[in-house]
Amino acid sequence: MFRIKKLDIFIAKQFGLLFIGTFFICQFVLMMQFLWRYVDELIGKGLSMEILAQFFWYMGLMLMPQAFPLAILLSSLITFGNLGESSELTAIKAAGISLMQAFRSLIVIVIIISGVSYYFQDVVMPDANKSFGQLLLSMKQKNPELEIPEGIFYDGIPNCNLYVQKKDMTTGKLYGITIYKMTGGYEDAAIILADSGMLQSTAEKKHLLLTLYSGEWFENMRSQDIAGSASIPYRRETFSTKRIVLDFDGGFNMADVTGISASAKSKSMEKIIHDIDSIREFNDSVAHAYYNDGQYSTFYQPKISKDDSLKAVKRAMTGDVNIDTIFAHQSLEAKQDIVRGAMSTLSSQLTLMSMKGDYSYTLNRQLRTHQIEAIGKITLSLACIIFFFIGAPLGAIIRKGGLGVPVIISVLVFIVYYIFENSGMKMARDGNWTVLFGKLISTAVLAPLAVFFTFKANSDSTVFNIDMYKNVLFKMLGIRTKRHVYKKEVIINDPDYIKDAEELMRLCRDIKAYSHEHSLLKAPNPIKVFFRPGDDQVIEGINERLEAVIEDLSNTKDKTILNELNALPIIATHAHTRPFVRKWMNVVTGVILPLGVFFYLRMWRFRLRLLRDLRNIVTASENIIRRVEEGKKVTISID
Repeated sequence: MFRIKKLDIFIAKQFGLLFIGTFFICQFVLMMQFLWRYVDELIGKGLSMEILAQFFWYMGLMLMPQAFPLAILLSSLITFGNLGESSELTAIKAAGISLMQAFRSLIVIVIIISGVSYYFQDVVMPDANKSFGQLLLSMKQKNPELEIPEGIFYDGIPNCNLYVQKKDMTTGKLYGITIYKMTGGYEDAAIILADSGMLQSTAEKKHLLLTLYSGEWFENMRSQDIAGSASIPYRRETFSTKRIVLDFDGGFNMADVTGISASAKSKSMEKIIHDIDSIREFNDSVAHAYYNDGQYSTFYQPKISKDDSLKAVKRAMTGDVNIDTIFAHQSLEAKQDIVRGAMSTLSSQLTLMSMKGDYSYTLNRQLRTHQIEAIGKITLSLACIIFFFIGAPLGAIIRKGGLGVPVIISVLVFIVYYIFENSGMKMARDGNWTVLFGKLISTAVLAPLAVFFTFKANSDSTVFNIDMYKNVLFKMLGIRTKRHVYKKEVIINDPDYIKDAEELMRLCRDIKAYSHEHSLLKAPNPIKVFFRPGDDQVIEGINERLEAVIEDLSNTKDKTILNELNALPIIATHAHTRPFVRKWMNVVTGVILPLGVFFYLRMWRFRLRLLRDLRNIVTASENIIRRVEEGKKVTISID
């Protein structure tokens, strides 16, 4: 039976306070990032504080589900990082409480937050998206002089189509202007061409003042009196400067939400599932219609039976009918008509196929968008739980609280999630990946990480022990630390200088004999390197005897001897004989040719390094022996 304990309440309080703070921080960061996309719609529009407040309110509601996972990740990292840094986590484990037992209260809280996230996505976000889209569209239409695009016709002004070749964003001046002004319909449209112009709103925001420079005005003079006349007079006017007043309500009016309501983001899960069935049924009907159209296209002749078509093809293949010969006997005009007809038919069919392809792609994209939105509501809620099982174990392993290391790790994890989530969504939306694969790829990447970190934290693993990785890296690259022998403040036993000097002299003799017997300058035998055990017992013995002498002489007060001891290298006893300690790893490395070549050259380098180390040992040992002889007034010799 689940019982609420004081530890659960304590950890829940720590997490709850941090979650509230980190949630508002994450919400603010996401809103600022989102705001930059629509900053052009806010600046210079003269929007009231009420409209701006609605804009930020709907934006905040839309971004809340995205802020939940990041806030959980950061707050769980900081919570268990603080517990580990203050040794409270150690005390919890010492009391016999496992890490998973410490997680249990937060697991319940995170599941509740995940449910709240799904509720926001299914109930609150559709209305928020709809209201935000309506508000954004209304803001774009408020001042059309700021929204006129370059290179395409703009129809945001009533009874007027405006084309601008180039627009100066600094001065607001328009260049290469073409205007179709409809007063009574398309037949009575006035065509206005101008070299440049300016479009400004009047003070009461009810009209637009269009000032044109260096242009011409063309307009039909059609009227009821001459409606049946074959020739229609028109008026042509050339002007250097002309001002036109266009009707336009520049006040803030809410736009129609018909098109916005059809978006998948503006629908609940129930509505999306219902619409997916409708979309599939409609797409199937369109596909059947296209198939039937293809059966009775221009290339299909219903008057010719299938048997007649096969007979004609067989005759053409056997040479009974030569199409080129038939075409060659035609007159020049007939040939031209045949070619023009074929080209016209082919062009029309290609255009029709292109239009059908674009329409089919749009229908399939609409279906994929609804599927993406439905799966996204689940995966984003599931991300709250996954992020907790990443953040809490990492905090217990790293044991660093505050806003330093946790923020860095949270940002890195969220960047990985964001890259996979957005890349998968775009690939699925464009049809390059399946919808299920594209939307689940971020979950498939982070879920194993959550399991791995939870397992490592629960088993007290040192997976993030920096010193361990540093030692492994140094070992792979052959980097060694220097020997550090310092003068001791308190010395209990003085070193036996004579005995140590005699041992160093024996080491020098053995090293010279070893160097003479083993030619370290030569390349090693590949068979011995990868396929035979290659422990060098002689070097291991020399290293043990050398370390024993260093241990005894480290008790000296003589600075010269201490300096010479620090000059003695730290010997790697088996690096010059084989790449790895385990035999099977050496065999595998030798079989894989590129890897084997690398480790073979690496070992040759270690042999040369060992030769240099032995020479340095001999030099330093001789210096120590001379120093002992000077200090003791004796001559060191061995039998």
